[in-house]
Amino acid sequence: MATSATGSYECDTLPAPRLASGLTPDLDHNRSPSPSSAGSSPPSTTSDIEMYPTPTAQRKLCVRHQRMADEGTNLKLQQALDALPVQEREAVNAIWSGFSSSSHPRRELILQGILTMCCFSQLSLLTEQLGQLIRIDPFTALPREVSLRVLACLDATSLCRAAQVNKQWKSLADDDVLWRGICEQHIGQKCLKCGWGLPILERKRAVRMNSPSPSSSPPSLPPHHTPDLFVSEIPDTLPFTRPWKDVYSERLSVERNWRRGRCSVRTLRGHTDGVMCLQFDETLQHPSFPILITGSYDRTVRVWNIETGLEVRCLRGHTRAVRALQFDEAKLITGSMDHTIRVWNWRSGECIRTLEGHTEGVVCLNFDCNVLASGSVDTTVKVWNFRTGEAFTLRGHRDWVNSVRLWESEEPADVEMACGSGSEPRICQGTLLFSASDDGTIRLWDLTRRTCLRQFMGHVGQVQSLKLLQVDERCDERVSRPERRIADNNMAHVAQVGNAMNPFEVCTVITHDVDSESMEDIQGLDSITREMLAGSGRKRAKRPVLISGSLDNTIKVWDIDTAKATQTLFGHIEGVWAVASDKLRLISGSHDRTIKVWNREEGRCTATLVGHRGAVTCLGLGEDKIISGSDDGDIRIWSFAGDNRL
Repeated sequence: MATSATGSYECDTLPAPRLASGLTPDLDHNRSPSPSSAGSSPPSTTSDIEMYPTPTAQRKLCVRHQRMADEGTNLKLQQALDALPVQEREAVNAIWSGFSSSSHPRRELILQGILTMCCFSQLSLLTEQLGQLIRIDPFTALPREVSLRVLACLDATSLCRAAQVNKQWKSLADDDVLWRGICEQHIGQKCLKCGWGLPILERKRAVRMNSPSPSSSPPSLPPHHTPDLFVSEIPDTLPFTRPWKDVYSERLSVERNWRRGRCSVRTLRGHTDGVMCLQFDETLQHPSFPILITGSYDRTVRVWNIETGLEVRCLRGHTRAVRALQFDEAKLITGSMDHTIRVWNWRSGECIRTLEGHTEGVVCLNFDCNVLASGSVDTTVKVWNFRTGEAFTLRGHRDWVNSVRLWESEEPADVEMACGSGSEPRICQGTLLFSASDDGTIRLWDLTRRTCLRQFMGHVGQVQSLKLLQVDERCDERVSRPERRIADNNMAHVAQVGNAMNPFEVCTVITHDVDSESMEDIQGLDSITREMLAGSGRKRAKRPVLISGSLDNTIKVWDIDTAKATQTLFGHIEGVWAVASDKLRLISGSHDRTIKVWNREEGRCTATLVGHRGAVTCLGLGEDKIISGSDDGDIRIWSFAGDNRL
């Protein structure tokens, strides 16, 4: 055959056959050329040909033929050809040579003709072979940067599956940049794409220490050193960073425990009467362990180490029940039915100051850096000056004030306005206060003007608790999926947790709609999601919502601007004493002795925790735990961290 025509299709899979005469005296003259010897003029006889490698720089291999070279496909085909008799070998070689020297249109014509001559058995062979041949690994041909941009479009589940393909895919799918983006999309907020949010786990993030080497000696204590319960003996070590995939995996495990109702339960005992208030903090710099403080009808305030469950200190001073408390790193403030408010150094147990002003018992309190607000049985709210102890009074409720919450509105808060004489509190402009009462109403007060701005009316029973929450406005919009979920919310999984040896410590976890927790159940993306995936860099708009619990057995979510209830959550069969919430979930404690976990956006109950022997009077919500106090005098820690398998 003559040289190939101009414009013929050539692929430099292997060098062209060269004449062997005079080059290699001991050639096998019966050997035929490789079928992939493309773009050359085959000689008239096969006895004069042999394949010789040429420099790699002169060869241009496409992706497919690079893979064929790596797999040794040409060598295997050549061996099969050499096993044939000489005449058959020449016939096959003539067909291959003619095809390889043909132009691209002629190749298509030849293939079409061959297909018409194939029987079903040959077509079946073609189908089997083509299924493998047309598969191309894109990441072998694309630069790493482009491959990462492609993988950035996948969710976490798809990335984990991609990492199982081969070592190269695993190297790409485990890249820290990809997993950091996924963490930023999910941790601390609900993802617009999949609807999942993951806890921040602030304490785990703040304390990341290298474990000491085996040869390192324990820290030495100074002479006459007395161990202090509030002093950490952990040696200082250098912080380290972990792969973002591990960070995501740890938080996903916690969130799955929340959704599946997997938890462990511990009971703290020490109070001799009902527990009425509690607060815990896991992010304090000192001490190194998480702190829980509780107040009770037994007139004491107790400080606990959450990790060990041990009581650290008992504060005594109130002469009647302790109904309210709040603490920070510097101080603890408690309110009691003995009409007083006490300020404590909770580390030492010393009472620093006693505030008197209410004529009846103090039921609730809330403070920020400037002022303290308290509500009382005497139907009033008092706002106190931290520096002088002076206060002014807000009047309007007709019954007990059960809850107060300070709120900094969006108005400028850097300008202070004096309220009355210099001895009275100086309130930042824009500081507002919510108060809830047994008269069934919630009031919003302007503290600079000392006036009631609006009333929230809708509960038909005494309002016992309030919670203010900043939510992402777009995440809070309703979609059609929740309506379907509520309709399907008929399945429940019941499990028992706790100490089986002690019947008083056995608790029941009822998880509703267990099968709805898949991360892949959302196929359609609304316009908000598409905008986010398109690369919109705008921050999510925030808006405040007010959540209230009442003895009318309901929980309401309020629009602050309109004072209208946007949601009413039904589920408890008796009055709701306490509510708590974060961006991911809402919890409530009731007189029916249960705690319910809610999906706030969808308005459905996801789990019910049963175990207390009395009304659940107070709650604390953490990223991986719930702490509850009850009229039975017990404090229960419901932990969703770790591998809790029920």
